[in-house]
Amino acid sequence: MTKTELIDQMAREANISKVDAQRVVDSFINSITNSVKKGDKVILIGFGTFSLSTRKAREGRNPRTGEIIKIPASNIPKFVPGRAFKDALNE
Repeated sequence: MTKTELIDQMAREANISKVDAQRVVDSFINSITNSVKKGDKVILIGFGTFSLSTRKAREGRNPRTGEIIKIPASNIPKFVPGRAFKDALNE
């Protein structure tokens, strides 16, 4: 499902306009992104938890040349699905 398809489905199910549904989806994504960027966890009971994980700097290899390269540390978004979400997928 694409973002556009999600917006269409939400508009139908909530009986709202597509413009309003798009605002809701954009606001939802921005709120999660900004919270996780600040280092906060976003916990949606029954759905899952969004958090920030830090990846340490490390050495890697260029697969084409075999040359050793340094890969800098980076922040990685992490999602852990909730029990209700996992159970719904396994019904």
